[in-house]
Amino acid sequence: MSSARRFRAPQVMLALAVVGLAVAVYDSYVIYNGRVLWCPPPINGCNEVAASPNARIFGLPVGYYGVVYYLYMVGVAALLASDPLSPALRRGAVLYAVLGVAFSLYFVVLQVGYIRAFCVYCLISAVTTVLLAIAAISHSISRSFF
Repeated sequence: MSSARRFRAPQVMLALAVVGLAVAVYDSYVIYNGRVLWCPPPINGCNEVAASPNARIFGLPVGYYGVVYYLYMVGVAALLASDPLSPALRRGAVLYAVLGVAFSLYFVVLQVGYIRAFCVYCLISAVTTVLLAIAAISHSISRSFF
């Protein structure tokens, strides 16, 4: 198989982390400035979710934590792209990605069970986080790094 066609987990992780970062920055920016989130139909519960008391941890909006999470993932993915064989980076990527999936699952449960509304940005972030975890785990267990 040609090198151009081989799976490049660190580069995929980097792209996913940038997408997640963009979503988290938008959400955080809008909430910080007291504006209304643009929520595309048919999922139009973004502002209801953002206004919920469950959308804050230690008084800070969840999106702020998303920015930190995705910044970390951008950094780890960039380092992993430059040193794909590093066991410490591979473990860090897997652990942090799995932690992100756990928090995403918790936030989805909150939206379904307590808030009873959905935020498209939260759902995009959850899918992005799951894909990050899949890429990190597949890279970590892969024997072929090139």
